[in-house]
Amino acid sequence: MNSTLILASASPRRRELLTQAGYRFEVQPYSTPESRQPGEDAIRFATRLAREKAEEVFARHQPSTAPVMVLGADTVVVCDGEVMGKPADGADATRMLLLLSGRTHQVVTGVAVVWDLGSAEVAAELTQVTMSTLSPQEIADYVASGEPMDKAGAYAIQGYAGRWIPRIHGCYFNVVGLPLALVTSLLEGAELRTQANSIRQKI
Repeated sequence: MNSTLILASASPRRRELLTQAGYRFEVQPYSTPESRQPGEDAIRFATRLAREKAEEVFARHQPSTAPVMVLGADTVVVCDGEVMGKPADGADATRMLLLLSGRTHQVVTGVAVVWDLGSAEVAAELTQVTMSTLSPQEIADYVASGEPMDKAGAYAIQGYAGRWIPRIHGCYFNVVGLPLALVTSLLEGAELRTQANSIRQKI
């Protein structure tokens, strides 16, 4: 990549996945409030937040003489029509896990790549996840561990909760928090557009 890549996220999981995929990047957190608008479905919610995060961080680097590309992402869980982000507290985490227990839910991650003011590549990935039936004690112990507290849907498939996920349909990395194949596609598309813009400016 000819552009400096910046990840607009404080998530250690997204940093690990992006590093795993071989990218070199900087990390800059965002301050965008993660609040859902009335009537907003999961895909619109996740993609809007991803774009707002990326745009906020991109704006900090303008004007800039060097090309900058900012990656933003947001993950939500959908079950029985409810869109779930991170739990507010232990009681909320317990409620979410009770809802997910013994059912199949959807994990939606919105991804946005911003390379110019008003220009972005935006898409979403959806994965179906089946969770085993959990006992009240299993849920209580899991919540007490603290692992659910900063995770959409109050669980981490790459952590302790992986023992309760017998099957998924779709991208595993999406459930962790960053669908790598989709991210690669968007970054490549943004890089091509950046190069095309540069060529037009020189003509």
